Amino acid sequence: MSEFTNVTVVKKANVYFEAKVVSRTIKFADGSTKTLGFMLPGEYEFGTNAPEIMEIMSGELEVLLPGQTVWKKIKGGESFEVTGSSKFKVKIIKGTDYCCSFV
Repeated sequence: MSEFTNVTVVKKANVYFEAKVVSRTIKFADGSTKTLGFMLPGEYEFGTNAPEIMEIMSGELEVLLPGQTVWKKIKGGESFEVTGSSKFKVKIIKGTDYCCSFV
């Protein structure tokens, strides 16, 4: 899916890590939400409340998922899942455009 229709966009940006990670929240009629964002090169740690699916539109990164000891390479066109109530780390190699779905 390359676009979303019939959604509400929250105007206020979600800004993290000195504005090196920025996203916007998208709300759907069924009550679900997603964030669309961009991450600049660097290393970041995120916490989750609910399980997430991170779809990478473009860019290149490595992710260290909860309970893992080996970083996994991810590039545009790929995705990864993160469990709820956990933390994960990313190393952004090239600027990364992403869509995060909360499941």
